[in-house]
Amino acid sequence: MSNNRIVHFEIPANEPEALTKFYAGLFGWKFQQAPLPGVEYWLCETGTEGPGINGAIMKRQNAGQPWMNYVDVASIDATLEQATQLGATVALPKMPIPGVGAIAAFIDPEGHLCGLWEQAQQ
Repeated sequence: MSNNRIVHFEIPANEPEALTKFYAGLFGWKFQQAPLPGVEYWLCETGTEGPGINGAIMKRQNAGQPWMNYVDVASIDATLEQATQLGATVALPKMPIPGVGAIAAFIDPEGHLCGLWEQAQQ
């Protein structure tokens, strides 16, 4: 069930493994490379005490790719429709992640990128 809270972040990097060492040394975050074919994606555990979220470091897809936060929503389709009615534009159409869920992203009226996460139905 969605809660409309930020649930995940992604940090793009030219050298993902090197950046995992930076954040591990700086904040003590723990990393594990995800077994995803064709994608360099390092899952990140930021800690277990107090509030917070986990995320990942991934291979940068383009020079301007920002640090991305993902909001947990019940329906990406409905959220994108409402967001565009409120003045947003779609930056990344719904993209399924087999067996896990789906992601999408929009640009808000001020130009900020916001990711969406929809959990796969169990």
